[in-house]
Amino acid sequence: MSGVVAGFTVIFVVIAVGYLLGRLGTLGSQGQFVLGRLVFFVATPALLFTTLASSDLSVIFSPTLAVASATAFGVGALYVVIAKLWLHRPLPELTIGALSASYVNSANLGIPIAVFVLGDATFVAPLLLFQIVVYSPIALTILDLTALRGDAEKLSLLDTVTAPFKNPIVLAGAAGLIVALIGWVPPRPLMQPFELIGATSVPGALLAFGLSLYGVRVLEKGSSPRRDVALASTLKIVVQPVLAYLMAHYLLGIDGHELFAIVVVSTLPTAQNVFIYASRYRRGMVLARDSAFVTTLISIPAIALVTALLA
Repeated sequence: MSGVVAGFTVIFVVIAVGYLLGRLGTLGSQGQFVLGRLVFFVATPALLFTTLASSDLSVIFSPTLAVASATAFGVGALYVVIAKLWLHRPLPELTIGALSASYVNSANLGIPIAVFVLGDATFVAPLLLFQIVVYSPIALTILDLTALRGDAEKLSLLDTVTAPFKNPIVLAGAAGLIVALIGWVPPRPLMQPFELIGATSVPGALLAFGLSLYGVRVLEKGSSPRRDVALASTLKIVVQPVLAYLMAHYLLGIDGHELFAIVVVSTLPTAQNVFIYASRYRRGMVLARDSAFVTTLISIPAIALVTALLA
């Protein structure tokens, strides 16, 4: 469990620094907005490009990929159906909620936990690449087509087709994937600027998240969509790991340490990237913030329980 404690400690410390910056007013009134845009438009695309360009894509073809993709789409779709019928939310909020319920913190928390708890970082690699290559582009395209133009505005065929090619995260992921597929190894002087900028993505997202916590109360009555947060958090920490266990064990016949690893990865909390996406489109920001905060807290005992049952 030392890896779990270490991974969460790093996250909480960086978020606390962001909160302190907000409290002191160091970055000014627009600090969260500017930092969020920097992460979305510059740092995260650079990180995705360098990650994919240097990846061995063969690692994604594993049982972990099948479970990660099926559970993410399944839980996301379940959130959309329930929230649409029960809460009557518009599509941008449904998209952010679906991500809050199924988009795993696979980078800044998943990697250290995979190393220290599971003993092998490759367990989280298929999930990381799936979210970069498939899940994020789908969600961001939906947000591009709805949140930026309005749900009621009629979209042309050209808008629909070109939307993914106007998003910096999608473009960077595609570029990195192409480099990996053709087997080209870019020279170090070319990659180092991207690596340097990309290294600010994770701490930048955590700092922006910490800044968003200042001056507000998480789950505050009247300002937080509590039912949305409760639904997303329950699906993320309870339903997604259970589905992962059932699919891996009964459908794919996986057992032992590999089954344990798959369930632990599925129990990871909502990624702070979801808050960055929500901030970019100005939709569902409180939902993304509160869901990430709640799931991060709940996932600590949840992963401990999974470890006790399956390790």
